[in-house]
Amino acid sequence: MNLSPRDPDWESRVRHSFAMQHFMSHLGAELVHVAPGAVDIELKMSRDLTQQHGFFHAGATSSIADSSAGYAALSLFAGDCGVLTSEYKINLLNPAKQDVLLARGRVVKPGRTLTIAKADVYGLEDGLQVHVATGLFTLVSVQGVKD
Repeated sequence: MNLSPRDPDWESRVRHSFAMQHFMSHLGAELVHVAPGAVDIELKMSRDLTQQHGFFHAGATSSIADSSAGYAALSLFAGDCGVLTSEYKINLLNPAKQDVLLARGRVVKPGRTLTIAKADVYGLEDGLQVHVATGLFTLVSVQGVKD
């Protein structure tokens, strides 16, 4: 599998795009790892991100999974292309009440127009990790829309 970026400036483009994504900023999500075909995003626990039982809301979990998979795909796209999610399926495996959520997005099959990526989300606390969610994502390369 070829995980070679088509844009020599791929890393700064991914970081710039993430910084411009206001929703991730609103949640408090942080980009913590960037490599060709791989992006990790962290989200620290906040009362504002919980549902009625005090667990991370599924929307917060799904959002960082989606963005980690999307940015993993973008890292391989041509420089004149942006990324949009066209479809995803996520399975919530365990409730998350840990200090931090970590979403690990990885490209499964790169393509010129459609890229398939996965994301696994883990709850991290006291050196332990709990597998919270796993998802499969279809990302579209949109030419002429720079991220």
